[in-house]
Amino acid sequence: MALFGAFMRGTFGLPKPDKQAVDRVKELARSALQASPDTAFAVNEIACNDPGCPGIETVILVMEPGRKTRALKIPKTLDEVVEQDILAALDG
Repeated sequence: MALFGAFMRGTFGLPKPDKQAVDRVKELARSALQASPDTAFAVNEIACNDPGCPGIETVILVMEPGRKTRALKIPKTLDEVVEQDILAALDG
């Protein structure tokens, strides 16, 4: 089984992200996207050992009813993410 150089926090010895930090980023995403209450979010930190990767990035999955799931990738740790980063990821 290949790992493709990427793994999530909470796996392979990285500490699991703080629930409050995850919830904070979910609320920032909900606000930035002006999402409906039916929209669900999943937030993870992913570490990548590939030289082309930013090291650790935050990935926000946006799951809106009736729409394809979107992944917003922010090249920062979970604790560093601000609403402006989410807005920038929407444009990219």
